Amino acid sequence: MRTINDDIKNNKYKRVYLIYGEEAYLRKQYKDKLKKAIVGEDTMNYGYFEGRGIAVQDIIGISETLPFFAELRLIIVENSGFFKSGNDEMADYIERIPETTVLVFVEEAADKRGKLFKRVKDKGHVCETSVQTPAVLERWILGILRDNNKNITKETMNYFLAVSGTDMMNISRELEKLICYCMDRQVIETEDIKAVATEQISARIFDMIDALGYKNKKKALDIYYDLIATKEPPMRILFMLTRQFNIMLQVKELKENGISQKDIASKLSMQPFIVGKAMKQSDNFSINILRRALKDAVEIETGVKSGNLDEKIGVELLLIKYGGKNDVKK
Repeated sequence: MRTINDDIKNNKYKRVYLIYGEEAYLRKQYKDKLKKAIVGEDTMNYGYFEGRGIAVQDIIGISETLPFFAELRLIIVENSGFFKSGNDEMADYIERIPETTVLVFVEEAADKRGKLFKRVKDKGHVCETSVQTPAVLERWILGILRDNNKNITKETMNYFLAVSGTDMMNISRELEKLICYCMDRQVIETEDIKAVATEQISARIFDMIDALGYKNKKKALDIYYDLIATKEPPMRILFMLTRQFNIMLQVKELKENGISQKDIASKLSMQPFIVGKAMKQSDNFSINILRRALKDAVEIETGVKSGNLDEKIGVELLLIKYGGKNDVKK
């Protein structure tokens, strides 16, 4: 990321860039930065391609065209899948991109072993936008709030992140709502977040796990049906449940080995408040139950993918089994 910022500052660009990774907000941010710096509002010297099935020759055709009354032509290729499926034709072209063209690939994922990835890394610059650490997210949020003359306590920050999740695009939207809602008030309170924030599925999964831990099968199922009613796919819910069971298992094992909450958070690259909540939740489950729940979740996923089990029923069965008072022995 620093390389892109330096290139923009010095007005000296590589012939090719790859911006990829899980964090969509950062992918968009650096794509937009390069576009603004290189062509701005100049549409004559800008080409954009998006989606699967892009013809490499179409990209090459525009790339080989000299810019019109400008030093550089910019081409952005987004979500092409070139870096997952492999594309030797594009990899070979990287060797001969004209000095007057800057080619920017923006992808969700990329295979680092592929010829195209290696060629871009060798001839240009690769920027990975991974999910940011808790410390980075907190600094970023505080910076946005400071720019808008707002402040927040540590406790309220923790609550905000629990509700909004760690996706930067969603955090940005939720912050905008909070800032507008608070208007002339300087300090953002927990009640403000409750009033305007849209609770993410991760927060609902926390509630579902709590319900399972306290053997409240009805509440767990009610949350599940609410999520289904909002068009949340059952397999995504299963994935989130599985991830939370896995987090609890890791946290519980580390805790029983005498590792502190702070060190567990550092070891697992998680926010301390998330580890603290997982610690509290894991008190209601034995290590054996957590391992069994993970095993059952994998079996349900396999059953769904093989066509032997309905996905909605599969998740229901998991919740019924681990939400019942006498269904699972420790």
